[in-house]
Order: sequence, then structure tokens, then C-alpha cells
Amino acid sequence: MTGPVGWPEVDDYAGALRFLGGFVNLEASAGRIHGLSLDAMRGLVGAMGDPQHDVRAIHVTGTNGKGSVSSMVGAILGAAGLRVGCYTSPHVDTVRERLTVDGRLIGEEEFAELVADLERYAGVAPARPSYFELLTAAALLWFSNEAVDAAVVEVGLLGRYDATNVVDSAVSVITNIGRDHTDGTGNWRRDVSSEKAGIICPGRPLVLGETSIELLDVFAAESPDPLLLQGTDFGVGGVEQAVGGQLLELWTPSGGHEEVYLPMYGDHQADNAALALMAAEAFLDAPLGTEVVAEGLASVRVPGRLEVVATEPLVVLDGAHNQDAARALVAAVPTVFPTGRRILVVGTLGPREPAEFFDELVALGPDLVVACTAPSSRAVPAADLAALARERRMEVETVPDAVDAVRLAVATAEEADLILVTGSFYVLSAARTALGEEDIPDDDVFDS
Repeated sequence: MTGPVGWPEVDDYAGALRFLGGFVNLEASAGRIHGLSLDAMRGLVGAMGDPQHDVRAIHVTGTNGKGSVSSMVGAILGAAGLRVGCYTSPHVDTVRERLTVDGRLIGEEEFAELVADLERYAGVAPARPSYFELLTAAALLWFSNEAVDAAVVEVGLLGRYDATNVVDSAVSVITNIGRDHTDGTGNWRRDVSSEKAGIICPGRPLVLGETSIELLDVFAAESPDPLLLQGTDFGVGGVEQAVGGQLLELWTPSGGHEEVYLPMYGDHQADNAALALMAAEAFLDAPLGTEVVAEGLASVRVPGRLEVVATEPLVVLDGAHNQDAARALVAAVPTVFPTGRRILVVGTLGPREPAEFFDELVALGPDLVVACTAPSSRAVPAADLAALARERRMEVETVPDAVDAVRLAVATAEEADLILVTGSFYVLSAARTALGEEDIPDDDVFDS
């Protein structure tokens, strides 16, 4: 199909990627919570016949954890017998990771056909869409075409003016409030909370993981019904480490679930599981049996979250890219991986402040930091990261190329050591390349 003059033809998967790559990724230059509008996105989905109205949605935002929560909600609802579409971001290896139905990535041919449709709609939309707006519209159209019972939709940035906020959500989920995408000045916690609260639909459930009492009025002002608060209305009763993950005790107003296996590490993931369970029950307006909850959570696979990709030495990938995520990572690693030296491969993106990221990593007591430049135009140079590590008295190697950085770490490590690759999803993808798992993807934009 041929679009407007100057637009590449979309006749296969490669053409679809070229087409999408021609649109500005507004979300990648984020940090602004003013001057934004949903008009362009509404115009785009309006030209498409408003496919977002064809699906019941669970809308998920928060500074950290929203991708994990989204995947968990989808898995639980799938175990309950529903046909579930999930739209998440960013991706690690391929943009197709962002669009799934019943846990299946959209195929290359399906993706190309979807983008070919978008080419036509984008040509008649009242305003030129962004990359993320197009991907969001693609997901909503696909979910409509697939007649899913539930669509789990993850916010790209903040909430109120995010492209995903054209959905009329049956349930809203807010995981937590952190300082990512802000300059940390003024009353930033209330400002960020207000923007994330923008996804709440009045009269419909809000599942809230942020427990700061001083922020509750911000969320309550949007008139959710009910407002379900972690630690008060639902939560984690206990956590026990297990091979490949952890055993959880979870509770909601409908009752408790004991010895539920989650193949993910860290207390923060236990909290995410509780959020997901509550969101699923709120969506169904019905309790879930322990067998369903256990089946769903046991099936969860979320790339790049304390993901073990190699052993001897142990190579772990984690997409932590801000201070709060780094703090959760630091809390989890000593419990999950207690032995051996610790070698960190770190590459980060601007405009985030990498010094704060390193302030948290100090607590890991790394034996070596390999600083690299993430393969992105927004990357912080490896030399700058190395300087920050040296200021904190860390031993450092500077290897600008991310693939070479991971290879150096592997060559340096002994069998019992831990290599932790973190700081950006771009670097995680490079790690897979270094380990021979994947080629460097041409699927462009990660956003984190």
C-alpha cells in the first residue's frame, strides 16, 4: 500500500519498521507534563472508527513496575479463561514484544498488515501522529480485530496526556510514584501523581500501589469507585525464596492464596503480583480461585527484569533505568544472588541523572563496573559513567561499545561470579547479542 507522498511503502515487515521509523518519538524526549494534548491521538483513532471502544481495558501506569503488572494481569486473566490482549513498552529485542494476544507476540506478517492499515489512517488523520501514537493505535486496532475479552494497556509516560489514555478503562492501576521524567523541583510528587491520576475513570475501580498517605487525596479527587489500596485492601502476606523465583502469600477482599509460585525475583515483584491479582478481580468483579491465580502467575515471563540468561558465570539482565528501580534492584540482588564477585555492565540514557543511579549501585559493592555507551542517540557517554563510578571509589573499565562491554565482563568473570547488565533496555539487547542469543534488533525505539 502506498501512503502520502514521501512515505515508504508498507508491503512487508521491514517496510513496516521503516514506515514507523519516519515518525517522531515524542515520548523519548519526555519530561514535560504541560502543553500536551490528546487531540492528535483522538483524531487518529477517530479516523480508524475508534477501535478502543470495542474492548474492555485495564489501564496501568506508575513510575516502575507497570510492565510487570501488565504482564501478570494478562496471565491471570488468561488462566481464568479470557482472551487477553496486552500492550506494553518498552521492548528488549523486537517491537513485536509490545503487542501480544494470549501471550503470543504478533507475527511479522500480521504486524506488517496492521501497519499498512495505519498508513492509510495516518494519511487522513487531522494531525501527524507520533511513533508511540501509531503503535498504540495499532494495538487497539489489533485487539478490536481479535475480539479480545480484555485489553491490558500500559501507559508510555505519566498518564493524563499519554496516547493510551483514549481508552475508557474498566479498571485503572497505579503502581507507584517516583521521580523519573521530572527535575525533582517543587512539589513534584503531587504533580506526578496528578498526571498519573489522569487515567482514572470516575465511578470505576482504581487499584493503587502507591501508599503515601499525603497523596491519597490526589487520586481520590478523580472519584474512583472503589479505591483499592495496597496494604489496606489487598497485599502480600509472606514471601519465601524458591528455585527460579519465589513463593507468595497474597490476599484480597475475597480471601487469601498461599504458596503461589512467581518465576520472578524481588520483593517489588511480589508487590506487583498483589496489584495484578487485585486488578484482575476488580475487572471480573468476582473472586479468583487459588488454582487460577497460581496457574496465571506461574506462566509469567517478563524479559529484562532480573532475567537470568546465562550461567557459569551468571549473567542477569535488569532494565532498571532510574533511581527507584535501581533501589529495588539493589535490595533484591543480595538475597537472590548471594555468592561470587559482582561485575556490573552499565549504560544509561539522558536526560535522567546517572549520578543518582550510581548512588544506589554503590550498595551492591561491585568488584568491577564496565561502563558503556548504550546504542542510542540519548546515551550518556561511557566516559561520563566511568567518571561517576570512580568518584564513588568503584573499580572501572571503560568500553564504549555495549556488546564489547558485555563480552569483556564475561571474559573477566569466573564461573561463580555474577554479571549484572543494567541501566537501559538498549544495553540489555546488546547483552543478548554478546551472548550469541540475538542480532542487534533494527526495531528502533525502546523509550527507556
